[in-house]
Amino acid sequence: MKLNELTSHELNSLLKKKEISSVEITKEVLNQIDKEDKGINAFISVLGESALKQAEEVDKKIKRGQEISPVAGIPIVIKDNINMIDVPTTCGSKILSGYISPYDATIISKLKSADAVFIGKSNMDEFAMGSSTETSYYGITHNPCDKECIPGGSSGGSAASVAANETILAIGSDTGGSIRQPASLCGVVGLKPTYGLVSRFGLVAFASSLDQIGTITKDVHDSAVLLKIIAGHDPKDSTSAMVNIPDYENSLNEDIKDLKIGIPEEYFGDGMDNEVRALITKAIEKFKEAGASIQKISLPHTEYAVADYYIIATAEASANLARYDGVRFGMRAKGGENLIEMYQKTRKEGFGMEVKRRIMLGTYVLSSGYYDAYYLKAQKVRTLIKQDFDTAFKSVNVILTPTSPTPAFKIGEKTSNPLHMYLSDIFTISANLAGIPGISIPCGKTSSGLPVGLQLLGKHFDETTVLRTAHKYEQANI
Repeated sequence: MKLNELTSHELNSLLKKKEISSVEITKEVLNQIDKEDKGINAFISVLGESALKQAEEVDKKIKRGQEISPVAGIPIVIKDNINMIDVPTTCGSKILSGYISPYDATIISKLKSADAVFIGKSNMDEFAMGSSTETSYYGITHNPCDKECIPGGSSGGSAASVAANETILAIGSDTGGSIRQPASLCGVVGLKPTYGLVSRFGLVAFASSLDQIGTITKDVHDSAVLLKIIAGHDPKDSTSAMVNIPDYENSLNEDIKDLKIGIPEEYFGDGMDNEVRALITKAIEKFKEAGASIQKISLPHTEYAVADYYIIATAEASANLARYDGVRFGMRAKGGENLIEMYQKTRKEGFGMEVKRRIMLGTYVLSSGYYDAYYLKAQKVRTLIKQDFDTAFKSVNVILTPTSPTPAFKIGEKTSNPLHMYLSDIFTISANLAGIPGISIPCGKTSSGLPVGLQLLGKHFDETTVLRTAHKYEQANI
């Protein structure tokens, strides 16, 4: 097997034994990008030269006999809405063309301290607004499993790069399923941690109360390793939680015989693809065989989740995107006769249609006369959704659902109908509204060869149980 096809923990073992070098891994990854990415478009920028320099430094440490971290010398891709000093940060938008980040996000500082090798910045839906990576100013990303299909979004570039072996590890952000849904559609592992577990300092905000940085990897073991490195309290982020970070990796092999898994009836209604339903049902049987207890549960406010999310998320997006005005950073449109015209022209030319749509929706629900009717009511419904999960977790340890109602759809299939596109995230949105952790793991393929993902949701800050459950299923399926 080629080095770029191995997992991070496999490569780490080989590096420690001095059987391979980080430069060799990095070159194989860069060669794969050169070979495959023209047909995938997973990258906005590739950092080949600096990546090789980083790899050389790691190899020197190994040669000197120094201890290395679990991700030292391992290529990693960063979603292009996370700031990295002296590197462009575009958020997939024309309005940030020419912007070079003057600082590192906290997650970047942590990964640098761990000697990860930054291979590039990944393509994404513009400002993370989309479920298909079709809204990027830098072109559509294609699914490596079927290049006529979308890879999911908004972290489609990160998921596609892992699935295509163009990287070993990837970082994404998840506002309503933007890590888990593309991971499902590309056949890789996507983890959204509990809100506040991973610092958001340096993440360009879409919806601040929903956004969370997470991981996209080839297996659950790598997710556990990477989460341990990026998690933890950050005084630069006022929403960062002060909690102890356990050793997720060491807990992976614990038994699940006493585990209680909840199956919410609301997630198995009409609208789910028959092959997805069959694969999820088969996965439930696997857990029974492993000794887990399966219980039917109810999350009664699930039917309101999509509407609730798109009120809260667009309202926060409207406020967060007000800063892009052509004055402080990014592009500035030409021809405005005064300040107001310059603002208007810059935003008109710089933002794509989906971003404009969400700004308009958000501005509307926050406007005088509509705030109480929409935004305030949405926050009350959000509390009810969270309470549904709190009640469920009194009787079960984790909740099992599909990640996406369908496999990857064709490029262009849903772009003319935003509502159909929004429903792609119907199974993932609730976790962001409640702030709980969730993971998507592969659970098979359809008859046409498209991957299907299984989602596991856990209690706040109980990533240990989520990862352990996912790992048990993954090992049973190997």
